[in-house]
Amino acid sequence: MLETFKCWKIQVRTMSEIVRVGKKHVIVIPAKIRREVGLKEGDLLRVKAEGNSIILERVTSNPFKILADVIGEPYSEKRDEKKAERWLNDASS
Repeated sequence: MLETFKCWKIQVRTMSEIVRVGKKHVIVIPAKIRREVGLKEGDLLRVKAEGNSIILERVTSNPFKILADVIGEPYSEKRDEKKAERWLNDASS
């Protein structure tokens, strides 16, 4: 299933597929989704549980890029300092 959402003049593309949990709780990420996000063998993923959902996020080696994605532009110290602190706490745990 392919869905497109428009939010604040930003178009976000999402994909979803149904997979089966195998022995030892292994899942296979479908090739179409791996290609869409550029996932390669050996990449690191962060696994998070949010409510009834499991979220996989790529772990990048450039913390400044991640921080820029979290904070956004333009930077406002008053507004964004708390976001930066939360990100640092989450990234270090």
